[in-house]
Amino acid sequence: MTETNPIITKFFADVKPSQQVWGLQDKTGEDWVVCDSVNFENTDAMPIWSTEALAQVHCCDEWNEFKPTAIPVSDLLEFWIEDLNEDNVIVGLNWESEGECAELELNAFTESVVAIEKL
Repeated sequence: MTETNPIITKFFADVKPSQQVWGLQDKTGEDWVVCDSVNFENTDAMPIWSTEALAQVHCCDEWNEFKPTAIPVSDLLEFWIEDLNEDNVIVGLNWESEGECAELELNAFTESVVAIEKL
């Protein structure tokens, strides 16, 4: 991993032992939260968190119909990366509604996930 941003470094340090990330899925199980990127114009971002508790904080206001849902690292690599890439979506790590948001393009994110994956 080549990240120097402390948010990114902490995210991957937290994900490594659990081997899962958390996204916000609607209660029907059909849709996931994807929003406008904070750092890139005309780009969508999927916010993901390293813990369920961090994700749960964001289940309010416009996202009150969503619930934290675990995504195993192995599923990220096998299914999600390709779909996100096809949709031109980047990822927001430990997304904050206020303050700095760390976003990664999929190439950098994938490299970092591969580096922490336990086979």
